[in-house]
Amino acid sequence: MAPKPKTLARELSKRGPHRVLRGDLALAGQPGVVYTPESGFNLPAVAFAHSWMAGADHYRKTLEHLASWGIVVAAPDSERGPVPSHLGLATDLRATLDICVGVRLGPGQISVRPDRVAFAGHGMGAGAAVLAAAQQDVAAVAALFPAPTAPKAERYASKITAPGLVVAGADIDTMNSNAKALAEAWGGEHVLRAVNGASESGLTEGRRLLGALGIGGSERKTQQITRALLTGFLLYHLTEDKKYDVFAEADAELPHTTLVDPHEEHTKAGFQGVLPHI
Repeated sequence: MAPKPKTLARELSKRGPHRVLRGDLALAGQPGVVYTPESGFNLPAVAFAHSWMAGADHYRKTLEHLASWGIVVAAPDSERGPVPSHLGLATDLRATLDICVGVRLGPGQISVRPDRVAFAGHGMGAGAAVLAAAQQDVAAVAALFPAPTAPKAERYASKITAPGLVVAGADIDTMNSNAKALAEAWGGEHVLRAVNGASESGLTEGRRLLGALGIGGSERKTQQITRALLTGFLLYHLTEDKKYDVFAEADAELPHTTLVDPHEEHTKAGFQGVLPHI
């Protein structure tokens, strides 16, 4: 009997069974970090892009979490200033994934399978992940609490045939969130899911300058729920483990989340266009 979605979500919100190693991408010519399971060949991998005025260090626990579940995860640490280049971050994201695939990681006991790779990102990094995926074929793309980018990521989303996960906060369609527009434009199968009560900046970890000014802040519950959604989605699409198929289904109900129909008019999770949740 397959585990219930609630049981799987609870399981994936906690660290996985693998011991995690950390490496420096700068050794391969790209500023950033890489986290891997202790060993393993032909592993899945994801390149993860940070949000505005943040960096890879603000996602350390999230990156370690993915690695603990057997996924190689690497994050470029570029475009951290107040006027970043979103195309530049997308380019660095692609270079980061190329490093994961082309370089033997760790003490020579870790490798990545080229057809089991994905892009993911948070905030402007979500848009960068979409821009990167429009130029490079991957097995999956995850846009977490996406924010507007220049050029507009939704104009490129139609080029993506890979499965997509779009995660939003309580405000779905605002000036700071283009989650609905991304999901509407997505070229392949996709899921748009709101984390109940979450804010767009809640995924970032630790203190930030903007947090000190009262703009956003770290949210532990948001992080736990989002990590479970992202981990399950990646495990299903990158390893084809059917145990986690509910995380990729457009009509599956998962705890503390709300399924959203991107073609309906609404501004907040809980309004019209939102499917029932548990």
